[in-house]
Amino acid sequence: MQDHDPTTPDPHAGDTSDDALDHTGRVVVVTGGTKGIGRVLVERFLGWGAEVVTCGRTEPDRLPSAGGRTASFVAADVRDPEQAAAVVDAAVERHGTVDVVINNAGGAPEADAATASPRFSESIVRLNLLAPLHVAQRANHHMQAGAGGVIVNIASVSGTRPSPGTAAYGAAKAGLINLTESLAVEWAPKVRVVGIVAGLIATEQAELHYGDADAQARVASTVPAGRLGTPEDLAQACRWLTSPLASYVSGSSVWVHGAGERPAFLAAARGE
Repeated sequence: MQDHDPTTPDPHAGDTSDDALDHTGRVVVVTGGTKGIGRVLVERFLGWGAEVVTCGRTEPDRLPSAGGRTASFVAADVRDPEQAAAVVDAAVERHGTVDVVINNAGGAPEADAATASPRFSESIVRLNLLAPLHVAQRANHHMQAGAGGVIVNIASVSGTRPSPGTAAYGAAKAGLINLTESLAVEWAPKVRVVGIVAGLIATEQAELHYGDADAQARVASTVPAGRLGTPEDLAQACRWLTSPLASYVSGSSVWVHGAGERPAFLAAARGE
């Protein structure tokens, strides 16, 4: 048998044509897709042709729609392993397969680490680290038995630097970044596992995190890109990562953070 030339593209790497970003016919699961970043992800993937299944603890009055189609909904609390698995199973039951899973559900209210209750901290870790693991495990089960697939874990810059006020959240997101690397090795080559390290993202709840419009402008000025990120920025990153164009990307995380945050010492040194 002739040895494979490592300089030659893998013939099974996937479509690299101009329409490789089209997700028509693919089945995509987005956790926490009824509001905020998740809702935009669902709407965009519907618009790109995918069949989308999403979940939440309660069904919203209006499910995300785009391209003349509406997302399917599963009532589930992904902090519970059985309910997390049921979301993926529902997608397979309804559409016959699952091609993409985006672990988007997450978040945390501000809390003082010195006084946060054990129950609170455990809940934050379950939502931001263990839930993605449980969802990913079930997705891998189906993907390994089928044609493979892609799992995207939405992490945060809070997992790469100190996260005062949200310590358990930052620790969980740090774990999610490492989990992405580990699962990618274990489940290759049939399943790709990738991450997104999201920066400061403005959603409809931006005031809860960054304050009023003036405060948000001040926060945005600390980002080299000159603005806060948007859910659209994350959606476009997910679009590429889950396409054949990213077929050799696995075990790594794409930083979508506008070049990060300027080091505080620079402003201090200038007396600003």
